[in-house]
Amino acid sequence: MEQGVIFAGFGGQGILLAGKVLARAGMEHGLEVSWLPSYGPEMRGGTANCTVVLSDELIGAPIVDAPWALVAMNAPSLDRFEPQLAEGGLAVINTSLVHRSVQRTDLTAVPIPVTQLAHNLEMPRAGNMVALGALLRGLDSVPLQSAVQAMAHEMEERGRESLVDANRKALEAGYEEAGKVIVGS
Repeated sequence: MEQGVIFAGFGGQGILLAGKVLARAGMEHGLEVSWLPSYGPEMRGGTANCTVVLSDELIGAPIVDAPWALVAMNAPSLDRFEPQLAEGGLAVINTSLVHRSVQRTDLTAVPIPVTQLAHNLEMPRAGNMVALGALLRGLDSVPLQSAVQAMAHEMEERGRESLVDANRKALEAGYEEAGKVIVGS
């Protein structure tokens, strides 16, 4: 099993952190992982994306030609990465900022109002965790609880222990919302 995941959006949306949390969760769950960030020079407001590869075998390269999943936090990210997704892949779409549907019929689309859900939780900066929770609903390789633990480690390492509970709620909210969309989950 090898699953490539791309997280993409604007700088400042927590794209790189969401990828780091997934990579750490995969590692703590016993998988081989790689995390490769990419962002523009303007950091906040520019483009940001990262690729996470999860595998039960050694990973040959951190770059994937046809990722299995995409988390698109804005329209330019969906436009750029939708064509690259593997057939049968998963696309989590932030419908708060993306106002079009997935055009490919060979993907499982998970349209979630990520930004709105984060605002409803009174944590507008936790959209990345809402999106990660939605993604986890469609992944069979990393359980939600592993991501919660990985997120807690990341927050503690950044000196932000006070944000652990709110980010846990954001992960759970995304996971639950995706369960309404993904048939059979």
